[in-house]
Amino acid sequence: MVIKEKSNGKWVITLSFFLAYLLAIVPFPEWAMDYRPEWVSMVLVYWVMALPYRVGIGSAWFIGLILDILKGSVLGINAMALVIVAYVTLSLHLRFRMFSSLQQAGLVLVLVGINLLLCHWLEVITGYTSATDLMFLMGALTSAVVWPSLFEVLRKTRRSFEVR
Repeated sequence: MVIKEKSNGKWVITLSFFLAYLLAIVPFPEWAMDYRPEWVSMVLVYWVMALPYRVGIGSAWFIGLILDILKGSVLGINAMALVIVAYVTLSLHLRFRMFSSLQQAGLVLVLVGINLLLCHWLEVITGYTSATDLMFLMGALTSAVVWPSLFEVLRKTRRSFEVR
């Protein structure tokens, strides 16, 4: 009888967030900035949905603080928005798993839209940016379009490395 030890997979989760951070800060042309998918939000939604007992609200706060530092924004803005996204995902994670990919993409559209609205609203309140049109919400639409592919990649990665 051979007992196979399983790694806890923390490095897989950390690496996925590291890649999401890289994609979040890679330079885009000015005209395309509003269309950038919210990689960190989507990766957070996936891990909270897949492993709610390992990635939750505390993780979302820490991930958001790192994102604030990387983007150079007011400390706590992304953290607070990601905590709210994680809370909603955590409360819906059992239903979220049962949805089709189109339904999941719709929910990701709403969650990322909430994230973008909160961040923009808090940046306007703190004086970091000025109020503009609603084009910044296009990132939620592109995130919803990218979600089915990202979901499959993360799920195959989680299963192949047996992250539990």
